[in-house]
Amino acid sequence: QVQLVESGGGLVQAGDSLRLSCAASGISFSVYRMGWYRQAPGKERELVASITGGNVPDYADSVKGRFTISRDNAKKTAYLQMSMLAPEDTAVYFCNAYWTYTKDYWGKGTQVTVSS
Repeated sequence: QVQLVESGGGLVQAGDSLRLSCAASGISFSVYRMGWYRQAPGKERELVASITGGNVPDYADSVKGRFTISRDNAKKTAYLQMSMLAPEDTAVYFCNAYWTYTKDYWGKGTQVTVSS
């Protein structure tokens, strides 16, 4: 059974930092592209950052220079280090695992709330 479990969300003030974690089980983690998506109230889910199995990251323009995605294949965990958080970063953050040969897998999400 595949599970993606996010943790690390919370309520912070503008300018603060948070690190999200996504612990995976039931998949060959190292071959999957791991992604962090977010969905704010009334908005569509959007890709924030992704990292390939070969550790090549990619970021949405809105978070470049503020967020860093990383992975630890031995721990089967992906991370999203978020700094200089702003109220517009408030959303539920979801972890995603993607590989061409299987379906997408999703976590249940973790809430990040940034107060001004």
